[in-house]
Order: sequence, then C-alpha cells, then structure tokens
Amino acid sequence: MIQTESRVDVADNTGAKIAYVIRVMKGSTGRGQFTRKTAGVGDKVKVSIKKALPNGEVKEHEVCMAVVVRTNYPTRRDDGSYVRFDRNAVVIIDNEGNPRGTRIFGAVARELREKNYMKIVSLASEVI
Repeated sequence: MIQTESRVDVADNTGAKIAYVIRVMKGSTGRGQFTRKTAGVGDKVKVSIKKALPNGEVKEHEVCMAVVVRTNYPTRRDDGSYVRFDRNAVVIIDNEGNPRGTRIFGAVARELREKNYMKIVSLASEVI
C-alpha cells in the first residue's frame, strides 16, 4: 500500500536508488476510510528520484513514471493466500510501459503478469 510521499526502493539498473512517490496514477481509496489514493502491486506511480548514482541513466530530482513491483503491505490473491515483501520497490518505465533498465533486482510479484508487464516479469530473477 504505497501512497503519495512514500519513499520506495528502485529495483532496476537505471542508476536510481531511492524514489519519492509524488502521484498515484492508478489505485484505490477505501470507502469511508482513508481517502488518499493507495497503489498496490502493478499500479503506476509518478516518482521523483531522490538518490541516484552519478553515472546512471536517470539523475537526481528527475521525475519518472514507475510501476510498483513489491509492497510491504500484504496482497491477497484469488486462492486466499497472501504475499508480502520486506520493502516497497518500483521499476522505472517509459511511456510504452517497458522498463528503462536492462536488469531487475530481486523478486517481483506474479500480479505483474496479469497487468501485462511481461518485459518486467521476464527480466526479473524470481517471480513469486
């Protein structure tokens, strides 16, 4: 459950290390509860890069689109099981939805396959 002003890890090799969520593009709000939009696995967010390597593809303070690949908040699946990760992570994408990096670090959730991020799924080392 990632919301505006969340700091997330970047799980690709674009050079970015930490990103700051400035807008949730797709997401949901709880009815009668917390009214801020929250993003789960597979949702698009707009991020600002807070920490990056000096020779990377993206620079600090650059605004990019990203897709959420891991969340600390448990995600319920259709079979009743839950999947949860240690930290929140995103992958930086371009306008077509393809990753800007050439490698994905760490595991990604299986829900990305249903949201048609097949390139991210194929680059990931493990799909959980």
